Order: sequence, then structure tokens, then C-alpha cells
Amino acid sequence: MIPNSDRQIELPAPFPDPQLYNETLEEGFRNFPERKVNYRKYKASQRGLTLEYLPIRMDIENVSRCNYRCAMCQVSEWPKLKRADDMSLEDYKALLESQIGLIEIKLQGMGEPLMGKCYAEMIYYARNKHIWVRSTTNGSLLHLGDNYKRVIDADICELQVSFDGATPETYESIRMGGKFRAVARNCDLLNQYARDSGRTRTRMWVVVQKANVHELALFPQLASELGFNRLTFSLHLNDWGQEHWRQLNQGIDAGSKLDLSSLTTLVRLGRQHDVGVTFWAMDQKYETGDPARICPWPFARAYVSSDMRIVPCCIVANPDVSDLGNARQLAQEWNNEKMIEFRRSHLHGPTPEMCKLCYKAPLMRTNRYSGVEPAPPTV
Repeated sequence: MIPNSDRQIELPAPFPDPQLYNETLEEGFRNFPERKVNYRKYKASQRGLTLEYLPIRMDIENVSRCNYRCAMCQVSEWPKLKRADDMSLEDYKALLESQIGLIEIKLQGMGEPLMGKCYAEMIYYARNKHIWVRSTTNGSLLHLGDNYKRVIDADICELQVSFDGATPETYESIRMGGKFRAVARNCDLLNQYARDSGRTRTRMWVVVQKANVHELALFPQLASELGFNRLTFSLHLNDWGQEHWRQLNQGIDAGSKLDLSSLTTLVRLGRQHDVGVTFWAMDQKYETGDPARICPWPFARAYVSSDMRIVPCCIVANPDVSDLGNARQLAQEWNNEKMIEFRRSHLHGPTPEMCKLCYKAPLMRTNRYSGVEPAPPTV
């Protein structure tokens, strides 16, 4: 939050490319009339306990395993850095076929998605259905089997590369298991190939914390050197809906201590290097008592884990913390008793304990992208 401030400060947010987003939306509506009907129902609806439309956005976790042991991530405590088996291509395709309302997916959850054998095929399959697709990677595997080419050729809409240190020492102390210079080379390969393909589809993503806060001013230049023209600073650490992680990550959080002057300096440095700098605030997003500011996840979105469970959101991202149903029957489970109770708690209280991180009283607010498409076409 902004120290000593009693007003909300709007910060630039990591919105998607509006032209690509809306072209994808329009193509999807033209080719899949049922998607347009579902979207109209969603737009016309009031937030209630039961919904007459299917989710319009979804996070799909293709793998729940990783090759990094990051200090701030719940995966670091999972046995062998794995929670469950990978999602099969068959389950993935069946999920997309059953979810006629999808306009957008994030293809990644708690794992490194490039560890999945079918990752590029999954991107391509969704893009062929005119669904807007974004994903996040640690970048360590982009060179293997020309993955950097395969992801771009699959026509991903946005690939966020996590890069939490501007020097090898800092990066490798946070992204334990990663090698700074190897990932830097991979980013250069990725961005050069994207440029040669005429696609601006990548973004550097920095999770701000005590270990890297002293290097923030170095990131705009580093982003430019590695070929990124977009850079986002994530200002708060997740608690994964768990008190244990809340305490751990509060101890290394640093983003909430940055003042407005520090943040505007980063924007200015970005301009000097032709890099658009934006910010993402994990907490202080939603407000109780204001229907327009209640979390949209229970009413518009679903998170599907690699073992085909329905999870409340990407903040929890773990069915062992909260399991809302069987994703192989998501169309039927969308209005099951657990989902109805989850919506009731957001509408009427009390706010679920695992959701309280996102409901802190806002002093600083990013005008962030949270699943609201920019300037959507009339449908």
C-alpha cells in the first residue's frame, strides 16, 4: 500500500493486447454461436447462487509439478516437487469441448507447464477454437526440443516468463534450481523468434520480495536486453489460502512497502528502454459490501487442477486445500452445493478464510487485468 495515504492510487496494469483479444473474441462468437449466447447470459446476469451460464474463463493446470524450488511457492513443500499426475490431452480436449462458454484460458497452475508432453498441442487446440490463451513459465525448458518455437508457432496470445532476479546471485537465491544465464539465453531465443514471426506475445514477470527489492531499477534495462517490451512487477506474495504460507510470505514480502515515487520511477525507467512497465497487486483487489467489487471467480471463472478437480481460484490453486467438485463433469458441478455455498459466502459473508488475502481494505489499487476484456465488442 502507499504509506500515509487515505486515497486509492491507480497504477498501470498488465492488460492483454486489446486488438488480439477482441479479434479472438469476435472470431469465437462467429464460429461458435453457443459461446456468444452464453456470453450474453453472463453479461446480463446478476450475481446469484445458481447461474444460468457456464464459466467464461478458466485456469487449466496441465501439470502440478516443477523443476524449481522457489522460496515463496507451495510447490517447494510438495514431495519431489509434485502433487498429482499430469492432465492428459484427452481430458483437456474433453474439458474444452464441454465448456461451450470459454473465451479465455490460462494454461498453467502450480507447475512448470513446459514439463508437460502435450503443452504446445494444448495451446494449439484452444487457439483453433478461437480461445484467448496465456501462460506462465520459468523459462528453463524453452530451449529443449525448440520449445520456444513450438509455443510461438502454436499461436499463444501471451507468455509470461518469471524472472525474479536482475543478477545471477539474486535470481538463483529465489528461483532455486534455476540458472540465470541459461534462462536469459532462452528468453533471448524466445523473443527473437517471436519478433521474426511478427508476434508480440511475451512479458517479463517479476515477483517483488525482500531478496530482489534492491534490484528493481535494473529490471527495465534487463528486460530490454533480453528482448521483452513488457515488464510487470507483482507487488504481493500469495498465501495459497493457507495460514502457514501467509506467515512465511509475510516475512519476505516487500512490494507493500514500496511508495508511489518508487513505482513511478520504474515506469519512467521502462520508457527509457522502450519497455512498458505495469503492476499487479495480489491483495487489496476486492471489497466486501460492494457487489461490483466482489471477487468474480465464483461467478465467472473456474480453476481445474491437473487431476481434474475444481479449485476456487489461482490463489488457492490446490484441491487439497479446497475441492469444489469433479472437473470431468464441470457443466453439472457448476451449480453443485459446494459452489452455491462458495458463492453465498462471497455475497453474504462471512468471507472464506482462504479468500481474505484478496479482500483487504484497498489503499493502493492497480487497475489490473483480472479477467475483464479491454473494450469488448458489442455482441
